[in-house]
Amino acid sequence: MKIVAVTACPTGIAHTYMAASELTKAAQQLGVQMMVETQGAMGIENQLSFQDIGRADVVLIASDIEIEHRARFTGSKIHCVTIEEVLTDPAGVINRCKEL
Repeated sequence: MKIVAVTACPTGIAHTYMAASELTKAAQQLGVQMMVETQGAMGIENQLSFQDIGRADVVLIASDIEIEHRARFTGSKIHCVTIEEVLTDPAGVINRCKEL
């Protein structure tokens, strides 16, 4: 399974990057291919390409704010969660993506 994700929090500092790290670790443990774009204080980092999005089975949006350029994901299966959900149970979030 391939998942692309976007993480973003209101301040765009710690939680954005913590969530990206937790998702990456959990995906590796679960045997899931994961690419994570962060939208934080430094702007958009590791920006997902249209090809990345098109190859993904699911788009995971882990955010407590509106993400930038959301229209890129139109037509994709999207699963939205809060940053807190990712920080408390990253494997559970990924497993829910697998069920979509």
